[in-house]
Amino acid sequence: MFENLKEILQKFEEIEAKLSVPEILSDNEKYRNLLKEHHRLTPLVEAYRALLAAQSAADEAALLATEADADAELRAFAAEEAEEKRREVEHLTQRIHLLLLPRDENDERNVIMEIRAGAGGEEAALFAADLYRMYRMYADSVGLSLEPLGANETELGGFREISFRITGEGAYARFKFESGVHRVQRVPETESQGRIQTSTVTVAVLPEAEDVEVEILPSELEIETAKSSGAGGQHIN
Repeated sequence: MFENLKEILQKFEEIEAKLSVPEILSDNEKYRNLLKEHHRLTPLVEAYRALLAAQSAADEAALLATEADADAELRAFAAEEAEEKRREVEHLTQRIHLLLLPRDENDERNVIMEIRAGAGGEEAALFAADLYRMYRMYADSVGLSLEPLGANETELGGFREISFRITGEGAYARFKFESGVHRVQRVPETESQGRIQTSTVTVAVLPEAEDVEVEILPSELEIETAKSSGAGGQHIN
């Protein structure tokens, strides 16, 4: 694992150096890709550097704790410090293991979501509205922005369908597992006799597509024209 981390650290430092090269700065696509990779590696590199510092501090404290010339109070303090740094090393090692797990390449993208009422009539539409409010409040709580794109609202304040865009760091990673059919069993507001009803909605979650720059040369175009002739009939058809 540590050999891999050394390679990742070296790659991270190379990216940092490239980000200041004028040729890279003038190429928007290369600069954007390098910046994205730098952002992706930053948590792992920071954890690795903290791990190296904690391990070094633990070794120094452990050495001081066994130093014969040091007084008893200093050795006891060093032993306590060494133990604390060992716990920190263990915690950072676990964090690095998690950061090394494979990630979805779309995790950092913005997300487009759509909620559609399914079985349950008006109650399903109300459930769709509840889900929309839940997602909106959750997005606010984690620093993401939600922008409504379109909605078909019912008279009671529910939604036959509603679509919205969520932007911010790691938006798709936070919402991608919401995709699918959601079900609720409850006494609906439209029920006067207190009977429990089962209603469903579907939630679609898609990563927002990135802008792609495409250059089409005039020499690559093939243009054909056709026109009708005559007063009608077969010529017009």
